[in-house]
Amino acid sequence: MIAGADEAGRGPVFGPMVLCGVLLDEKILDELKAAGVKDSKLLTPKRREMLAKLIEERAEKFEIVEISPAEIDELRLVKKINLNEIEAMNFAKIFDRLKPKIAYVDSADPNPALFEERIERHMRTRTKLVVENYADRTYVVVSAASIIAKVRRDERIAELRRKYGELGSGYSSDPRTMNFLERWVRERGKLPEFARKSWEPAKRIESEAKQRKLI
Repeated sequence: MIAGADEAGRGPVFGPMVLCGVLLDEKILDELKAAGVKDSKLLTPKRREMLAKLIEERAEKFEIVEISPAEIDELRLVKKINLNEIEAMNFAKIFDRLKPKIAYVDSADPNPALFEERIERHMRTRTKLVVENYADRTYVVVSAASIIAKVRRDERIAELRRKYGELGSGYSSDPRTMNFLERWVRERGKLPEFARKSWEPAKRIESEAKQRKLI
């Protein structure tokens, strides 16, 4: 049994960060590869949804951890824990639940060795880690985890869209997201609960709104 782990939603200003670990029998890797399992970023949303169902059916087990904007803000602002450490803590939690012999991880750090050390510090189980940059492109088991994480993250953004209207992708590089955020703060005087208040774009918009009030 081997595991793969990846995340979706590390960088956006809206919505949760979703981490996923998938436990697979090595024998089904070729089957998943033949079905088209690869890095989730290279797949259309519809294809990701189809493949996520297949992966969930064929996996021995999978674990998902969702970290809400409020939790991210508390960890970063109050507990002073950086994003790499937050990921490492939760990947360790996932591997402790899956208990694989070997686990492949997409590194959040440009230096995979440092990220591996972070994960190991939090792990209780004896699992051999293979931590690499772009592991989601190299290992099918990591691709599988990236697909499930991305589908769950997309579901959460779709829920917000149904409730609050068009808010874009949730990334600060998306003009629809930034326009939505600016309008929300202008009209309500504060950031929405589904925004990461510790993110620079959110802090800037909130600060500009306060400055306008003072003028």
